Amino acid sequence: MTGSTSDMRGNYARIKALVSGRVQGVGFRSFAGRYANAFGLTGWVKNLYDGRVEVVAEGEKAKILSYIRLLEEGSTWSRVDNISVDWQQYKGDLTSFRIK
Repeated sequence: MTGSTSDMRGNYARIKALVSGRVQGVGFRSFAGRYANAFGLTGWVKNLYDGRVEVVAEGEKAKILSYIRLLEEGSTWSRVDNISVDWQQYKGDLTSFRIK
């Protein structure tokens, strides 16, 4: 049995994460993009002028939780000191995951 769109959206979420540490110039955006695509998430990742990286991702809540754990670990050459995650309502307006 399939649920309605509103039922399905209950299992989906959107996050905006700000990642600080040594996360620019070390392949962190590529790492974030690769795993977002592996989890089937949509959104984007970009460097901020203050040295942090911003990640916006949408998808299944369980996959987003796993994705956040990977972001906390970071890529091989990065060092994640802090990650703040703002959970938001799923919008469904993103079609792919982009590296900005």
